[in-house]
Amino acid sequence: MLEALFIIAIGLIPAIISWFLMRKAEAHLRTRLRAAMNASANRQFNRFHRSPLSADHQYVEGVGYLIGDISCRFNARSAHIRCAVNPSGPCKECPYYESIEFK
Repeated sequence: MLEALFIIAIGLIPAIISWFLMRKAEAHLRTRLRAAMNASANRQFNRFHRSPLSADHQYVEGVGYLIGDISCRFNARSAHIRCAVNPSGPCKECPYYESIEFK
């Protein structure tokens, strides 16, 4: 009789260990998921509630912050490069300025 209980106990040990490890992994996954959701919420909050970096930066929905005159055909549509023709120069009185029409 004692041998039968011993064999049953040995048979149940892997299942108990597996159950314990699954619970631990689920708790760890829940913690990581909660942290990722909080980080995403904070990133979205900061994106919509911060002021532009300078007077030359403009926020465009779906794109982010761009520098330069976004109505110019040669605007690079980047936060780092102002223009494809005149990357460092100011947009005011630029000889290459060509207006584009937005629809």
